[in-house]
Amino acid sequence: MLLPMKFSCEKALLLSAVNTASRAVSAKSSIPALEGLLLEAETRLTVSGYNMQTGIRTHVSADVTEGGSLVLSARLFGDMIRRLPDDVVVFSSDKNLNVKLTCGDASYDLTAISSADYPDMPEVEDQFSFQIQQKVLRAMIGETSFAVSTNEARPVHTGSLFEIGEKGLTMVAVDGFRLALRREPVERVDGGAFSFVAPGSALGEVEKICEDTDELATVTLGNRHLLFEVGHTELICRRLEGEFLDYKTAIPRANPIAVTVDTKTMIASIDRVGVVISDKQKSPVRCVFEEDRVLLSARTGNGEAKDVCKISGDGKGLEIGFNNRYLLEALKYCPADTVRMELNTGISPCIITPLEGEENFLYMVLPVRLKNS
Repeated sequence: MLLPMKFSCEKALLLSAVNTASRAVSAKSSIPALEGLLLEAETRLTVSGYNMQTGIRTHVSADVTEGGSLVLSARLFGDMIRRLPDDVVVFSSDKNLNVKLTCGDASYDLTAISSADYPDMPEVEDQFSFQIQQKVLRAMIGETSFAVSTNEARPVHTGSLFEIGEKGLTMVAVDGFRLALRREPVERVDGGAFSFVAPGSALGEVEKICEDTDELATVTLGNRHLLFEVGHTELICRRLEGEFLDYKTAIPRANPIAVTVDTKTMIASIDRVGVVISDKQKSPVRCVFEEDRVLLSARTGNGEAKDVCKISGDGKGLEIGFNNRYLLEALKYCPADTVRMELNTGISPCIITPLEGEENFLYMVLPVRLKNS
């Protein structure tokens, strides 16, 4: 028999929990309960969303008078909470799964689904784990995820590689056209060195859950799943299986040309010449690296654009073409005002690294063959 459930909670806290957990809810599912949020009231309230790939569980402080669990439509419940006045929400249900919400003078009645219909989220065995500041994890995901592949032909590359060892955490994303790498120290490692690939879609959610704080996030590797614990929220997702690119051998480092570039100036130049390039009018940006300057140009059916960007160093007249978006994104996401660009030939990748100090980031962009004109 189902037991009645009753709790009260601040609207703002409840809405935040509902919004967070709803990000893992299936929009359409053959299991109706998966279109809902699981609410569990014990000493506190736990709100969970799960789409059989990624699960998000978040805990909220609430005054629980009668414990229990049930499932509510994520969309409807979210819409109701959003529209309630900013006050304490009183939630009560009876043994027939009839739910009443009251807040100030407003009230809603709705029907729940039994929590027995809600699939269990996987348990993650505590084999290996590490801790890292939330703001660092958030930045690392944000500065690499643009290079995660969207091509399902190689599922392992639709995620990012995490390598945990003596140098801390190395995160790598690659899509066949560019590679993004970030490296940062971690606070604590349990279980020795380890690595795994986390799905890009799940990392996008982890990035949103992490806050701009020094507080630690814990990442745990299980046999088949990963657990990210951030504040009062847990995210569980499947590991991606398969052979990730051996990035250490894929990155050429014996490059004879090295120039120093002001990131914002180079971004502005690429942006300027990229105006004539569109999805219908594709063309690479032609770059000629000379002494202390780069000549940039692009020509399509839309028109022709040219610009000159100041740099430091001798590009030795190297002519090379790039997809404007790929080069732009590498420069946009790199966390430095000035970078070193390493080049070799017109068909060799461009490597972007910090000017000096620890190599905490590296971006690689493959060139596009230029038609001689």
